[in-house]
Amino acid sequence: MSAPRLLVVIASTRPGRVGEHVGRWVIERARSSGRFDVQVADLAELALPLLDEPAHPRLRDYRHDHTHRWSAQVDAADGFVFVMPEYNHSFTAPLKNALDYLVQEWDGKPAGLVSYGGLSGGTRAVTALQPVLANLGIRGVHANVEIAWVAEHIADGRFDATDRHERALEAQLTELAALLG
Repeated sequence: MSAPRLLVVIASTRPGRVGEHVGRWVIERARSSGRFDVQVADLAELALPLLDEPAHPRLRDYRHDHTHRWSAQVDAADGFVFVMPEYNHSFTAPLKNALDYLVQEWDGKPAGLVSYGGLSGGTRAVTALQPVLANLGIRGVHANVEIAWVAEHIADGRFDATDRHERALEAQLTELAALLG
């Protein structure tokens, strides 16, 4: 039996972002757990234009190659981890755009949230994103990873997780593995 495919989505596209460092930490931990076939979708690399499909995504009548590629990547995933910053008390516009491109491809799959920011650690972004995920049929897991003052944990281009971050991510990956097993 093959390992479930976990798609780690890095949701920040801002130049100089820390999301890439946090994302690499999540990817490394998920891969080293041995429980998943880990794939990566970096929204900065994906560079989806603002939703440009003429038909409603529920119809899956895609016209653009970038949408076909995105659809195939999400469709092939069994579950997700969204690595996301908090911007102005919410989640990023590129993440909303990427979610809105598709409908059926998300349905019924579990997702974990790894958020980061300042004082709140992305809590407000998580709260804003949860109804969007629910509407798409994405099942959120209970164990979130929230990283406060994320810039203090970046050194030499690497995210240095605390024991609390490590325990939270392990709990999230364990929950995802149980749901996908």
